[in-house]
Amino acid sequence: MRGRALKLSAPRRLVGDLMRFSIGVPRVAVQRQMNLGPLVAARMAQQTRPSWTAIFLKGYALLARELPELRRAYVKLPWPQLYEYPVSVASIAHEREYDGEPAVLLSCIKCPERYSITELEASIHAARSRPILEVTEFRRALRLARAPAPLRWLLMWLGLNIARQRANYFGTFQLSVYSGLGAESLNPLTPLTTLLNYGPIGEDGSVNVRIHYDHRVMDGANVARALERFEKILNGAVANEVVLLGQSVAAPARQRNAT
Repeated sequence: MRGRALKLSAPRRLVGDLMRFSIGVPRVAVQRQMNLGPLVAARMAQQTRPSWTAIFLKGYALLARELPELRRAYVKLPWPQLYEYPVSVASIAHEREYDGEPAVLLSCIKCPERYSITELEASIHAARSRPILEVTEFRRALRLARAPAPLRWLLMWLGLNIARQRANYFGTFQLSVYSGLGAESLNPLTPLTTLLNYGPIGEDGSVNVRIHYDHRVMDGANVARALERFEKILNGAVANEVVLLGQSVAAPARQRNAT
């Protein structure tokens, strides 16, 4: 059957290169069905509701601050070893349009645990709305995609295996979700130690949350306990921040009405 050949675009080359380095990671997934009723109630009570992406990002960043395993990476230089970072760097997947086609591009947020949910949401919104070439990570990735394949692969391999540079260019964990589209990814790939994703969130707060992890860095029991702790953080510290966020928004309004 005669068809037509399509040249690989820069976005397709980027995805292909990431898959090239992700496929060799011995990745395992652990899932927990969570009940986020308190968090859902706190969010529903707000006039301006923060995005679930920002909420889960803040919760996972707080979890990684507690658990050093989530800040570790398997690297091969100068020899195979585990490297532990002092803070997290979140890598967030965004779908943007570039040259007339959908493109999956990654932005990074260093020390997300230090930012408020509002600040995280603003950063995520900026990556999704600013012109693509104005976002440093997007511009750098697309420039790399135009290089010859052997050079791209060498630079990516070095970036993933020089421990001190890995987090700067790739992050320490990845967040990638489709729940806003009513779907969930069951087997996403990443070269990073962990990838967090979750499915659609029910009105009662029920949701499936998964951590996909590099088995060279940690074991399943660690991840199962981490998910249990993650649920408590979401219903505790994160839900409390959402409530305070609503109070901080309401206070100026009350003051205006009083005057």
